[in-house]
Amino acid sequence: MRGFLPVDKPGGWTSHDVVARVRRATGIKKVGHAGTLDPMATGLLVVAIGPVTRLIRFTQDAEKEYLATAVLGVATDSLDADGEVVWREPMEVDRAAVEAVLSSFVGEIRQVPPMVSALKIDGKRLYELAREGKEVERAARTVVVHQLELLDFRPGEYPEMDLRVVCSKGTYIRSLADDIAVALGGRAHLSALRRTRIGPIVVDHAVDPDGLTSDLVAQHLEDPLSGVSNLPRLVLEDSEAALVRHGRALPREGRLPIWGQHVARKVCDDQEVAMLDEEFRLLAVYRCGPDEFTPEIVLPS
Repeated sequence: MRGFLPVDKPGGWTSHDVVARVRRATGIKKVGHAGTLDPMATGLLVVAIGPVTRLIRFTQDAEKEYLATAVLGVATDSLDADGEVVWREPMEVDRAAVEAVLSSFVGEIRQVPPMVSALKIDGKRLYELAREGKEVERAARTVVVHQLELLDFRPGEYPEMDLRVVCSKGTYIRSLADDIAVALGGRAHLSALRRTRIGPIVVDHAVDPDGLTSDLVAQHLEDPLSGVSNLPRLVLEDSEAALVRHGRALPREGRLPIWGQHVARKVCDDQEVAMLDEEFRLLAVYRCGPDEFTPEIVLPS
């Protein structure tokens, strides 16, 4: 049993809880997840089972989609509903005002990670420092918001807005909501967050971890190829596939990977490439060098 299992994480569960449940259901110890979800958040958690755990970093790099509800005028120390209120002031804003500032948060933006997060500084996670009552300087990081859509706006002393966000890895939706509120003259926190997609893997095909069995895992497993959707692909003939299965290098001459519908001529140098057999099964991830493709990760046959 190997592949990526899409799990619809319930609220209150940690990502580690989900991994532990998958281990118990399958009896397989080699299990990991791509992209932590906070306990309050629900939705898609992609769990890697077996040797494809070596591909987790590619799944983590894929773009992600979220649905979020933010309360304007109230901020918490964690920027979500699990935190303690640290700021409260009614905000007189309307839908037009929100829509007017959203465009400035699309594209590359700079974002300061929240103190209550799993990010490590000097070997210690920020949430551990926050529990000790400490606050440390956090450097702003560049993230990319591909799409930002206001789905609904509910006016009042403390207005609520529903957002749809498509973004790069490392984007904190909690911080994004608060930054939008700051641009409107206030603060905000998330009352709900749901992840709906990671790369091509969607929550609609996910399994409930409650009552999970080995049979259910097998029924919902996604092909290993779904975890490397952000890599160009090279389809090999049988003789070449046999060499790749044994981790042999392949000469680059005459071979150009495909990225989407396009030949990846400009991105091949030093680019990792998904190596497929003629039945489009993922065999390995190789690196494209000046003269040859060399193995990075070879999946067992």
